[in-house]
Amino acid sequence: MGSGSGAGKKKAPPSSSGVPMASALDDPVLIRHFKGHKDAVTCVAFSPNAKVLATSSLDRFLMMWNLRPNTKAFRFVGHLEAVTSVEFSPDGYLLASASEDRTARLWIPCIHGESTSLKGHTAPVRSVNFSNDSQFLVTASNDKSVKVWSIYSQHLLYSLSQHTHWVHCAKYSPDGRLIVSCSEDKTVKIWDIRNKICINNIIDYDGFANYVDFNPDGTCIVSAGSDHTVKFWDIRINRLLQRYKVHRGSVNYTSFHPSGNFLITASNDGTLKIMDLIEGRLLYTLHGHEGPVLSVAFSKDGETFASGGTDTQVLLWKTNFDSSEYKKVLEKHVQRLHSDDPPHLLDIYPRSPHRHNAKPQSVEINPNFDVTNMQIFDPPVVNIVSSPTFPPSWQVSFKLYQISTS
Repeated sequence: MGSGSGAGKKKAPPSSSGVPMASALDDPVLIRHFKGHKDAVTCVAFSPNAKVLATSSLDRFLMMWNLRPNTKAFRFVGHLEAVTSVEFSPDGYLLASASEDRTARLWIPCIHGESTSLKGHTAPVRSVNFSNDSQFLVTASNDKSVKVWSIYSQHLLYSLSQHTHWVHCAKYSPDGRLIVSCSEDKTVKIWDIRNKICINNIIDYDGFANYVDFNPDGTCIVSAGSDHTVKFWDIRINRLLQRYKVHRGSVNYTSFHPSGNFLITASNDGTLKIMDLIEGRLLYTLHGHEGPVLSVAFSKDGETFASGGTDTQVLLWKTNFDSSEYKKVLEKHVQRLHSDDPPHLLDIYPRSPHRHNAKPQSVEINPNFDVTNMQIFDPPVVNIVSSPTFPPSWQVSFKLYQISTS
């Protein structure tokens, strides 16, 4: 598979500062920036149709940015303290957020500001994640617990409570059978949802994971470490497959390209890194933020990605690299999903172990001059104040929506 900057590809020309710059045809390009938050941007999330970007911030607000030009942005007011995480439901019908005010919140992403608060944690909530069928939400908290909620009833279903320190993140597997969580107790735990038990406990003595997620086929997990590393574990054999130490600071967030072949990471060292997971090497180092980068996400079609950081900026990038290759991969995935059940953990044979350290053949992209000189005006922002709870009609419309999509 082709890579972003290796053999057979045209090398990027050097800039006046001596740093290799990106080729406009093949490499990621910064296409837009958004300013509207007044404090660090903690999370970025695309809508399923890739037309809207949601962001959360320490300023206590969520924002929704329409990615079409010359449109308004919406600021959602409802949390009482910093918002730490935001995510669209896979069906696009809801938005979920987590906050240091000890609640998670479900929003109908529209101008009416309808939302409801999920109360059950006794400390700041660090992450939210929907199941792929949009029926359940998992939350992680500094109260050392992972909690699972029913979306329809907005009630707590059960808690997973074997961590002994703050839980930073919890995620559903693509097939909905597992949850993975990471904690400052230096463990990554994998939970069987049906039996509500921990079935795998990965101990990382080098540091703790700030973020953890499943790869798109559900056979591996990635952890973003406080020890500056990114690690891949095959969860079927409990084996470390790949280890990248390409950052000079704590790694805060990761996002898989929809093909599963690439991973982007965000770090306290102020950079984003893109790794080719097939070749096992670093492709790109992206500059643009002034200070730590706290979050990054690919859009569902893989054509763009967004990042947010302590500089209050949200940057939107065009992916560009290997466009023809990953579109072929996505087409195969669609064909497989239409003809077969989603793959289970035992369906795919693991790749051979591969340990990786930084190689000098990656491309550095520094678009700082583009950020400051972009002729794109910040959109007007409309404040949306949350109503106390979903109206009674919400459950009716949600039930009808479930029926229409089943």
